[in-house]
Formats: sequence, structure tokens, C-alpha cells
Amino acid sequence: MTESVHIDLGDRSYDVVIGPDVLATPEVWAGLPKAAVAVIVTNTTVAPLYAERLHARLAPLYKTVQVLALPDGESYKDLATLETIFDHLLTQGCDRKTVLFALGGGVIGDMTGFAAACYMRGVPFVQVPTTLLSQVDSSVGGKTAVNHPRGKNMIGAFYQPQRVLCDLGTLRTLPPREIAAGLAEVIKYGPIADAAFFEWLETHIDALVALEPAALAHAVRRSCEIKAAVVGADERESGLRAILNFGHTFGHAIEAGLGFGVWLHGEAVGAGMVMAADLSERLGLMPVGFKARLSALLLRAGLPVVGPALGGVEDYLHHMRVDKKAEGGEIRFVLIEAMGRATVRSAPDAVVADTLRACCAPAA
Repeated sequence: MTESVHIDLGDRSYDVVIGPDVLATPEVWAGLPKAAVAVIVTNTTVAPLYAERLHARLAPLYKTVQVLALPDGESYKDLATLETIFDHLLTQGCDRKTVLFALGGGVIGDMTGFAAACYMRGVPFVQVPTTLLSQVDSSVGGKTAVNHPRGKNMIGAFYQPQRVLCDLGTLRTLPPREIAAGLAEVIKYGPIADAAFFEWLETHIDALVALEPAALAHAVRRSCEIKAAVVGADERESGLRAILNFGHTFGHAIEAGLGFGVWLHGEAVGAGMVMAADLSERLGLMPVGFKARLSALLLRAGLPVVGPALGGVEDYLHHMRVDKKAEGGEIRFVLIEAMGRATVRSAPDAVVADTLRACCAPAA
């Protein structure tokens, strides 16, 4: 019942394993890195649901299995919480072969991966994502980071996991808002890389919202296939990989401007994709109607399509100028030039301002 997507990165290659009950499938846990100690890093929401099951799966493989439960939420994706992981590893005498298991969503995956990259200059880690967003995006590709008050994911490293194990059954414990947030990252793959997948999503979005197993399995697999191809061609985002950030330049501004955790990442990306679609139309890259078509799909997924006012246009521009994709203070946007094909480019501030005024709530 499981499927695998291979991430081809030479000696850093690994598989993304997808299935309805991966936590209870013994064969997918074979061949993990050998060590005396495994540490499950999770949060206070996920731990009561799945930590015991993962502990039982790992107990035959490791002499000692520890569980570290961090506070839950994007607001804890910071250096202080990262230090909590290091404190645990050092207090417990963990060595450079200790294996970290990231059990949770994107916040846990990013922080655990960054901790693994840094602790003793690098220890192995395994992703066990339990949210839709982390299964289709953040757990795959080796981006690890924490937030800084001045910007999202500004402190981090590229560091690949040993394996990604996606148990689709864990998605059934997610609230609808988290499902919608994950669907934003699924939807982005259509405009940037696969027009046929976008059409499939338009037909099957209601099934995905309802967590229909066959639809979920296809959406997660296809999302991972697209990301695998992009990451395999451009691991460190020197070019092609940047297209995976469709909607993220605007979305990161929303998250930083509101305060991390007020909007979920996928919600901010949803509104950000509408802004990017609007900008694509204004620059003549896409015909009028693309923004409306994308907005209709996002609305059916339960996502916002209007950005918050923040402090107005200048506030948005300020946050976007410190985005990682900015070059020399020039904002870079992922825009769509044909359904299934993206480009990364700048745009005049006056045109971006028109997009912000058209796509955001009016300032109070």
C-alpha cells in the first residue's frame, strides 16, 4: 500500500515513502541510520497522538529512544526553541551518530533538521511529517531554518534527511484549517509545473478537503514528484528551485507583518498566490482570468484570497525587501508565464503597489 518518490542527490539521495499507515508498516523502517540513541522531536499537540506509536516502532532499532516535546506553533520557531533541542542533546550526552526524528508539521521538521545540521557539525535525521503541508512541501528537499523577528526562515541551512515517511492516516487528526493550509502548497504545483495537475485539482478539490484516501494519495505523490524533480536539478536554489516559492514573497510579508503564527503559512501563501497571479496579469505574462481561476480553486479549498492590510503598501514592500529572494534590495517574484511554467523576476514598485491595493483589505 506504500509508494516511494526518489530524491536524486547523489550520495545524499533518499526516498519519500507515502502510505495510509506508514507508522505500522515495518518494512519502510528498515535500513535507517544505525546508532545507540534516537531522539523523537515533536510538539505538545502531536506527542499525545503519535509519539508512543513512533517510539514503539523505533524501540527494536535503537537501544534508547527519547522524546522531546516542544511548544506548538510558528511563534516558537525561533533560536530560543532551537536551543532547547541542543540543551536536550547535550544533557543526554548524545553523540554524533544520534538520529533525530522530526515528528510533526513544518515547524518541527524545519527546526529538527536545522538542529541536526548544526549539532556536532551534523547528525542524521529522518522526517516523519504529520501535516499535509509538511508532507507535500517542507519535509522534502532539505531546507531547514528558524525565523527571526525581521524575517521568516532567515537563519538556516540546506541539510537533507535520510528518509521522509509520510503516513496519510495522520492527516485525519488535523483540523480543517490545517488541511486548507496544506492544500495551498499542493495547489501551487499546478501553475508552476503541471497544468494537467491543476485541472485535476479543480476536479478533485472537494475530495481532498474531505480527505478521500485515493485523492490524497495522488495529490501527495504528485506534489512530491514535482518537488523531487526541482530539488534534484537545483538543490541549493541557485535558479530553478526558486519557482517553489510561488506566492511566498507576498506570503512571508503577511506572516512577518502580522506576527508569526497569526495566519498559518499556507493561508499566507494562498493569499500570496492571488497577489502573484494579479501581478502576472498586470505584467502581461498571463491573460486576464488566471487570477480569478486560481482564486476560485483556493476558495474551494478553504483559503483566504484577500491579504490583510498590514501597515499599507509600504509595509508590504518593506517586508518583501528583506525576503531571502531579494537581491540588492530588489524584490524578486515567482510569476506565471503559462499554466505550468513559472519565472522569477522583479517588477516596478508602482505595479506591485497596484497589485497590493487590488488584493489586500483596505488600511484602517
